[in-house]
Amino acid sequence: MPELDAKVASVLDRAGPDSDDEDALIASLEKDEDASLSAFRERRLQQLHEEVNRAKALRSSDHGTFLEVKDEKSLMDITTQTKLCVVHFFKPDFNRCGIMDRHLETLAPKHYDTRFLRINVENAPFLVTKLKVQVLPCVIAFMDGKQVDRIIGFEGLGYTQDSFTTKDLESRLLEANVLVRSKLGDEEAARRGFQPKKQVTEYEDDDDWD
Repeated sequence: MPELDAKVASVLDRAGPDSDDEDALIASLEKDEDASLSAFRERRLQQLHEEVNRAKALRSSDHGTFLEVKDEKSLMDITTQTKLCVVHFFKPDFNRCGIMDRHLETLAPKHYDTRFLRINVENAPFLVTKLKVQVLPCVIAFMDGKQVDRIIGFEGLGYTQDSFTTKDLESRLLEANVLVRSKLGDEEAARRGFQPKKQVTEYEDDDDWD
């Protein structure tokens, strides 16, 4: 995908993930300083038009959602047929898996280039063994069907093991190149951070689940 002009990207990201009012987006672009006088105006308008249409097409095929896949065959099909995927292996009764879900639910509609998926480990015995999923939550990033990163528990996120924001997770996935660009501002990210209300000492506290 060609790199978006910075002004076009800024307008799209400010508008929010569900905005498909092209006239409103064009008006917003025109308000940007020097946009109407810029030699790049026509190119920017064309990029904006193409990106709006591309986003609509992607959303029609479940991009922009955080989808639970019920069987591992379907999950393998999606990850091998889609360029960018983020998959959360979870158990529904694990507190930390619920925390990770809420962060991913925030990121999914903004990063519609990437498929965000979740699967209950009980429904994926083959993949759990093949990918050596032993600690939950486990988030695996795929590019063209190949694993490029793995987040085990909350390792590498935030300043402490039990405290991180959605921005921290976004940054980690950006480093893995499974997100196109940053779409969360610092203020927005801090507002959307989720933390456990107390120290987790339950079975799922970064421990083997099986």
